[in-house]
Amino acid sequence: MRVLEALRDGTLRLQGLLPEGSNYTFLVTIKHKDLTLPAVYKPTKGERPLWDFPENTLALREVAAYLVSQTLSWDLVPPTVYRPSGPHGPGSLQLFVEAEPDWHYFNVTEVERPNFRRIAAFDVVINNADRKAGHVLKTGDGRFWLIDHGVTFHAQQKLRTVIWDFAGEPLPDDVCQDLRSFQAQIEDDEDLRNALDSLLDPLEVAALRRRIER
Repeated sequence: MRVLEALRDGTLRLQGLLPEGSNYTFLVTIKHKDLTLPAVYKPTKGERPLWDFPENTLALREVAAYLVSQTLSWDLVPPTVYRPSGPHGPGSLQLFVEAEPDWHYFNVTEVERPNFRRIAAFDVVINNADRKAGHVLKTGDGRFWLIDHGVTFHAQQKLRTVIWDFAGEPLPDDVCQDLRSFQAQIEDDEDLRNALDSLLDPLEVAALRRRIER
């Protein structure tokens, strides 16, 4: 995928600091071959320490959320990579999504609402401790994207989300099927297991598997 290649290998140039974030987050431009992309750069040394998450791990969790989204074939998280070097050191780099500025979860329409059953399931799987209304983006083509996954995958139950509309409902059949497929891939795919092990603590990977099973 050209976008992932550009994020991994392209030349990174800072454009400015994005406001209102808990951690230092920069808008950057990535240039690679004939491709120029906007991206969001979250350096590890700009992460604010948290009492309940290990230090210097938030960028890795951003990448793990993208990996899980792609393995499930849900394509909910913009392309995200870990860059071992950058203007402010190592960190995550995610494709910038140009979203509708006035849209957020609290003004979702009834027509749009069914899309969020899968999103709610995704947050349970990754144990998202910070799903705010503004962490769901809608683009002009009507597509939804999920961002800000630095506080995810904790081994203890940490789910904190604004998406409670579907509490108590059974999981849709297609979601269950995708989760079973993901469960089988973790068992059978050594590359996937190695990728998860490189991003998360072994206890967190074990907890991820338990959540999928549940």
